[in-house]
Amino acid sequence: MVRMSDLVRGRGQAAPPPAPDPETAPPPAETQAPPAETPPVRLASRTTTRPAPPPEATTRPAPPPEAAKRPAARPEAPAAKKAAPAAAPPLTREAPTEAVEQLFAELQRFLERVRDLLNRGVAFPWAELERLMGRALESLEASGGLFWVANRPAPPEGADHLAVHQARVAVLAMRVGANVGLDRPRQIELGVAGALIDVALWQLPPALARRPEALSSEEQSQYRAHPRLGAELIERWAPPFEGVVEMVLQHHEREQGQGFPQGLAGAAIRPDAKILGLVDTYAGLTAPGSLRSGLQPHEAIRDIVRSKHESFPALLIKALLSEISVFPPGTVVRLNTGEVGRVIAVNRNHPLRPRIEVFDAKGQRLAVPKMIDLSEAPFIYITGPVSESAR
Repeated sequence: MVRMSDLVRGRGQAAPPPAPDPETAPPPAETQAPPAETPPVRLASRTTTRPAPPPEATTRPAPPPEAAKRPAARPEAPAAKKAAPAAAPPLTREAPTEAVEQLFAELQRFLERVRDLLNRGVAFPWAELERLMGRALESLEASGGLFWVANRPAPPEGADHLAVHQARVAVLAMRVGANVGLDRPRQIELGVAGALIDVALWQLPPALARRPEALSSEEQSQYRAHPRLGAELIERWAPPFEGVVEMVLQHHEREQGQGFPQGLAGAAIRPDAKILGLVDTYAGLTAPGSLRSGLQPHEAIRDIVRSKHESFPALLIKALLSEISVFPPGTVVRLNTGEVGRVIAVNRNHPLRPRIEVFDAKGQRLAVPKMIDLSEAPFIYITGPVSESAR
């Protein structure tokens, strides 16, 4: 197990011995096979390997009917994967595209409309929100662009910070849900709940959401009531999703019973609500605008890891860490070479070895861009993050 202090100091990063280093060796191929065989086909609980078909240049007679039907067996492989869901595929896109920027902005604008719905008494557009979450999920499955847009803490100028926060929670929660094996309908339901997680805060004084650690006793009581008020609002809107009301109600409950409004603990808390609680905490820690927030992503992860035994299950911490990483994109880091660089992409199988764009000593981009993939550079490693004040 790697401690957070070791990660930041870069301990244990000396040149690797001849044996493969788990931080630098590429992940083993799952289905490599000898040239004489086709890849194994997974059937139920056992794996069988079929012999490769004879070369075309041979003079053998045509294959028997059983061999001729061999291509029909290929659809079985996806079915086997579906029966045992694995972690979500790695996020591969290094930079957000205009399309994902527009999708996130569309979700944000939808939530600003939800704020206006609160006082109008009109029907809630559930079908529109479900379509938005479906598009967001398809985007997350295709690339990491939308994920990194949601991970970016600074809201657009003039945006409603609660709308941006809930949009971030919706997207990040779906990705964590995929990593713990939720199927697509449950991921969409999770995203819908995340998009409405703090809907009741629009009906409370704005200061309550901005500074929850510096409230008077009366203000603290108001703030602690927002999960229940939000659940009541959503229930009146008659959601077509079974668990959304309960997820919103429980998103501030914590593993050891120290949460609110019901003081639930452990198994009494809905698993999807635990995901929302974790992502809501991370998004709040990294967003500017409140006393507890504005942390760098690696600092927020550090704080969450420290409290994992009290607030969140270790499994969920690991699912979030595998995506955010200790050094998420945008983090400015110092290398053991003395160079400074900015993380541009995470290597999911090697969280301590992201891809780096190297800067000069003053933190400026080089005239000729220099990129280093630390997973392919075993003798170069990160010694720690560089704070804005230190540059």
